[in-house]
Amino acid sequence: MLTIADVTAAVNPAERGGERLARAAAEAFAARGFHGTTTRDVAAAAGLSPAAVYVHHRSKEELLAALSFEGHRRVLALVLDAVAAGDDPVEQLGGLAEAFARHHATEHVSARVVNYELAALSEAHRAEVSALRHEIEAAVRDVVRRGVAVGVFSTPDPDLTAAALLSLGIDLARWWRPGGRWSPDEVAAHYRGLALAMLGA
Repeated sequence: MLTIADVTAAVNPAERGGERLARAAAEAFAARGFHGTTTRDVAAAAGLSPAAVYVHHRSKEELLAALSFEGHRRVLALVLDAVAAGDDPVEQLGGLAEAFARHHATEHVSARVVNYELAALSEAHRAEVSALRHEIEAAVRDVVRRGVAVGVFSTPDPDLTAAALLSLGIDLARWWRPGGRWSPDEVAAHYRGLALAMLGA
């Protein structure tokens, strides 16, 4: 049976090439670092000609920016979805921590790039990504603050605790690998417990 993705790829092969390019860029940047990767490396990994990079992006930095925007938008969406799932801060934070951890395990390659190659972005692109990061941080801080306010969380510094929770999840992208000791679901469930334990819930 044809899926929407199959139809889109058949109708718009350029988009299919763009998706391959994005995956190849994420893998190359994660393995070699942004500055250690050439556009030729990315194109070769995607099975495309070197000129193909410039069909989709004006520069290697713009390709990194596109990966960063997409990655941060996806994380912001999952954070907001977790918050919107209910009114109880305990359930909101538990769901948020679980979804955040699962994402950084399953998407560890792209997550490593979008979180650890920020310095390679242009000033303008870094400002746009920083705005998305601020929205993510603000949503987590709000849940922690509300939980403290109603007495279900206990922490002397809600904002610092929120930052620590985010750092735990982000760091998964640095060390988690497929085939290791823990599956993404196991990690996600454990991180949910850690997040709630940190706040005395």
